[in-house]
Amino acid sequence: MSTTFKFINHACFTLAHEGHTVIFDPYLDGSAQDINDLNVEYIFVSHGHFDHLGSAIELAKACDATIISTAEVCGVAGEAGVKTHAMHLGGTHAFPFGKVRVTLAFHGSGVPGGHACGFIVDFYGTRLYFAGDTALFGDMQLLQRLDSFDYAVLPIGDNFTMGPKDAAIAAEFLKAKYVIPIHYNTWPLIAQDPVQFKADVEAHTASKVLIVEPGASIELA
Repeated sequence: MSTTFKFINHACFTLAHEGHTVIFDPYLDGSAQDINDLNVEYIFVSHGHFDHLGSAIELAKACDATIISTAEVCGVAGEAGVKTHAMHLGGTHAFPFGKVRVTLAFHGSGVPGGHACGFIVDFYGTRLYFAGDTALFGDMQLLQRLDSFDYAVLPIGDNFTMGPKDAAIAAEFLKAKYVIPIHYNTWPLIAQDPVQFKADVEAHTASKVLIVEPGASIELA
């Protein structure tokens, strides 16, 4: 059975497989997603900015879910009374759904003393890299060697993260079979054309770009 990828909004999406669901960076403001309709077991948080930590603590309490993030973000969440699993850059851990690796992300942490991150996640055999908020960086070329993945979920909004041109280079570095753009068109400041991004990536790499509209779902292998 395949894994369902649902793009909620901004940088927030879920992965679901046979009744098991995880969510990434649950910023729900401006989306059609009702928090009461979510039933998740794990919540990935890439950093502590409002548009990524979002509703993580509220959702964790509602679902009795565990937040997976850096030690500093988990410290904030733990003080709020929710379950956490703290990790940090370069660390790996085997969860019931599969392996997680915490990766570098070049961005602010949103919490004192912390560091933004990304994740490589093996979710019941679906292997996905979520870059989080990040600039382009050369060590993206190493990630497939550490833990291989078929899908790369990349920000393209510019201003706060990589823009489309840098994200297209990231796609070249990452060599994933599929690239899913996120973190764009939420606000005018990060307005971008995903169709042009798709054309650029597919003209210069072997990757295929999957454009997923907010609220829509696709099936992943």
